Amino acid sequence: MAQHAETFFAQSYVEARAKFLAAAEAAGLDPEPHRHPLLGREGETLALDVLRQGPARGRAERVLILSSACHGVEGFAGSGIQCGLLADTQWLAAVRASGVCVLYLHGLNPHGFSWWRRVTQEGVDLNRNFVDFHQRPLPANPGYEELASALLPRQWPPSAENEARLSDYIARHGRAAWQQAVSGGQYTQELGLFYGGHAPTWSHITLRHVLEEHLAGVRELAWIDLHTGLGPCGHGERIYTGQDTGDSLARARQWWGAGVTSLSEGNSSSAPLVGLMWSIVEPVFAQVAPGARYTGMALEFDTVPLDEMIMALRADHWLEAHPEALPEQAQSIKHQIRDAFYIDTPAWKAQLLAQASEAAHQALAGLSTAPLP
Repeated sequence: MAQHAETFFAQSYVEARAKFLAAAEAAGLDPEPHRHPLLGREGETLALDVLRQGPARGRAERVLILSSACHGVEGFAGSGIQCGLLADTQWLAAVRASGVCVLYLHGLNPHGFSWWRRVTQEGVDLNRNFVDFHQRPLPANPGYEELASALLPRQWPPSAENEARLSDYIARHGRAAWQQAVSGGQYTQELGLFYGGHAPTWSHITLRHVLEEHLAGVRELAWIDLHTGLGPCGHGERIYTGQDTGDSLARARQWWGAGVTSLSEGNSSSAPLVGLMWSIVEPVFAQVAPGARYTGMALEFDTVPLDEMIMALRADHWLEAHPEALPEQAQSIKHQIRDAFYIDTPAWKAQLLAQASEAAHQALAGLSTAPLP
C-alpha cells in the first residue's frame, strides 16, 4: 500500500473529496454529506462527509472515529490517509472481522480545506472552539495580547522591529512560553492567530449533530484525529487527547505505544491548549451514551520547523485582513500556507499512510479486546 500512497492524495479540495467519495463507492459504503452553507474556491459544494462502516446506528457498542481537516489545509494529508485505508482490502476485512464500527469524518472544516486556510469561514481555529461560550469571561491569554500587533503588523513582510519584539519576548520568557502565548488559543482578536471564536462554528455544531446521531448506545469509543504541522518532517507524533492522565492515558499507551505524549505532562511538541475538539465527547456521551468510555489521540504528522509554520500562519492571517494585497503576493502566501502543512512528495505521503495505518489497526485491536465498561 505504501508504494502506491501518491495515488490517494490530492492537489485541491475538489480532487480530495472526489477521491474520498470514489473510495467510499468502491468499498461499498454510502456517504452521508452534511453540506456547508458556502461554496469553495472553485465554486464547488463543501461538506463534512461521513462514512459508516460496520454495525448500524444504535447497534454498535465499539466505535472508531478517523477524522480529517479539523484545521482545513491540513486535510490534504488526512484525506489521503482516509482514502488509502478505504482502498486497503486488509483494513476493510479487519474492520468487518472485528465487529467495530468505523466512522470516517472527511473534511471537518471543508471551507478551510478548500480555501487553503487553517481556520474556518468564521476565522476560527476549530480546535480552540470547544469552550463553554455561556460562561464569561472566556479564557484569557495575556501573552497573545502583548504580541498581537507584532505577529500581524500593518505591512508584510514584517519589519525587523516587529521580529525584535518577538525575540525579546522569547528572551524574557523562553520559547515554551512564547509558543504557549502564540498558539494556546485566544478569544479577543478576531483576525488573529489561533482565535477560538465567540460562539460555536458551523463545523462545531455539525460535528456535534453527527456524533449525537452516530454514537447512540456506544460503550467504547476511540478517536484518531489527523493533523500536520509540528515536529521533524515525516514523524507522526501520537498526542493523547483526554481529560486526565489516569486510566485513559494508560489505555492510550497500551494501544498505541509508550511513546504517546500528553499536553498535561509537558512532553508533546504542542503547547497546552484550550477549547480542544475532543472535549465534545463528554457532553455527547451524556446525551446519547451514558457511561461510555473514550480513548483518543491526535496523530500529528510533522512538516516544517515551528518558526516556519508560524510565519506561514502570520502571512495567511495578514492576507485575510488585507484583500488589497497584490495578486503575486497573495498567491505566494497561499502556497506558503499549504506547503507548511502538506509536504507534496511521494516519500512523505508513504510515511504518513504507513504510520496512520498502523495506528488505525492498533485502535481496532484495542477496541476489539478491551472489556466493555
